[in-house]
Amino acid sequence: MSKFLNGFLCIFLLFSSSSFSQSNAPYPNKPIRIIVPFAAGGAGDTAARVLSQKLSTILNQSVLVENKPGAGAQIGTQFVASSAPDGYTILAGSSAIVVNPALNAATATYHPEKDFTPILIGATQPMVIVVNQALGVKNFNQLKEIAAKQKLSFASAGAGTQPHVACERIFNGLWKLNIPHIPYKGISPAITGLVGGEVPIYCGAPVGVGQFVKQGKLQVLLVTSEARVPNFPDTPTVIELGLPEMKDDIWQGFFAPAKTPPAIIQKLNQALNHALKSPDVIEKLEQNDFVMLGGTPKQAADFISSEVVRWGKIATEVSALPMQ
Repeated sequence: MSKFLNGFLCIFLLFSSSSFSQSNAPYPNKPIRIIVPFAAGGAGDTAARVLSQKLSTILNQSVLVENKPGAGAQIGTQFVASSAPDGYTILAGSSAIVVNPALNAATATYHPEKDFTPILIGATQPMVIVVNQALGVKNFNQLKEIAAKQKLSFASAGAGTQPHVACERIFNGLWKLNIPHIPYKGISPAITGLVGGEVPIYCGAPVGVGQFVKQGKLQVLLVTSEARVPNFPDTPTVIELGLPEMKDDIWQGFFAPAKTPPAIIQKLNQALNHALKSPDVIEKLEQNDFVMLGGTPKQAADFISSEVVRWGKIATEVSALPMQ
């Protein structure tokens, strides 16, 4: 009996020691998941996949990208908010993390400041307004003229996203035209719908647009940046078109669930900053009109706080619009 107990005790100690050692091993000691709350092929997905490859090398650990689209990014975002705060599930989040709660405060299932710890704001890119060439529109003013005569609609990556709100402000606010919104589950599906003629207008990030412009299938009418972008040098900015109030960028950041240990946040921040300075990462992201940022977790947190205030004001403005 004593031999049995001694053997059992040895096995117990062996497994206990192994579990203790694993739980106290330096972070990260297992694969990290980056959750993208949009369909594959979009801006956030592109940035996450480019950075995940570099992070795997920097952290010496697998970094996997998983898409959880739906509800204007709320499904994937809520998934991360509800995940364990251990650094193994992080969000590749965009401005939607702030925009949705601002527009839908009564029904929002998460708060951008209370339910997340910002790791880093990685990059920004302008928004674009694009039309199917079949519409016969060559510039922004022509779109307004045609929209006043024809029943049109516009696509975005999801309801309550930044591009959705931007175009509501232009079409239904400034132009006083009722142009219905058609939400998709990401940029790639929205552009596919635009190219296929399901919808004549697209508002969103420029990722994936350029190839169809070169094929003569799409026409970019406007960019929301202050200066023209290299991929669309002939496309005017909102400043040139007399719409300075519409100057805005979509930003991409990384977030961990609230209460994630500061040491883990710091390690992820350092790794992401390192990745963003890599020439191959810069080249791939600049091809999609990204502008690199980076910085500290404190700077990211301060930025999110300022975005919460800014979008609170915009939400008040758009509440009077017939949002579709």
